[in-house]
Amino acid sequence: MSAHIIHDTAPLGALIRYTDHAPKPPARFTKKLAAWERRNGVGRLVKKDSARERPTYSSPASITLHEGNFASAGVILVTVMRTHSVDSDLTFEIVERPAIGMVRVLQDFGGNSELLHLAESREAAELWLAKNRHSAARLEDVTADEVGADVAQGRAAA
Repeated sequence: MSAHIIHDTAPLGALIRYTDHAPKPPARFTKKLAAWERRNGVGRLVKKDSARERPTYSSPASITLHEGNFASAGVILVTVMRTHSVDSDLTFEIVERPAIGMVRVLQDFGGNSELLHLAESREAAELWLAKNRHSAARLEDVTADEVGADVAQGRAAA
């Protein structure tokens, strides 16, 4: 499916795979492998931005995927995020949707919600929020209604 469909249908917290369908080059070709890895990967959907029209520029809608963190001694040093325009030529696939009972920790930025953390339960989300202070963060439960709507509309997780 396209990035546009992911933007319109995938819930925040879904695990998304993206690919350009090119074969993975051998490890000895480090530059080709690095280029391949930029166009093929998996990440958790953390933000969906709407299209923006400004007097000096315009940008299409986009999705942002959290691909991982690099940490040392329990401290996150680098967070890897990739933003893809809905016009991207890559192919996207929803690998996993958040399960019923999970809780999203969200924060609003510029009219859009950004996923800060996806917890297994409300207690775990409140504990995470107590340890990681964020102003104006809110909790949102993944409900049976949300999952049911996805199944009814033919968007069941793979």
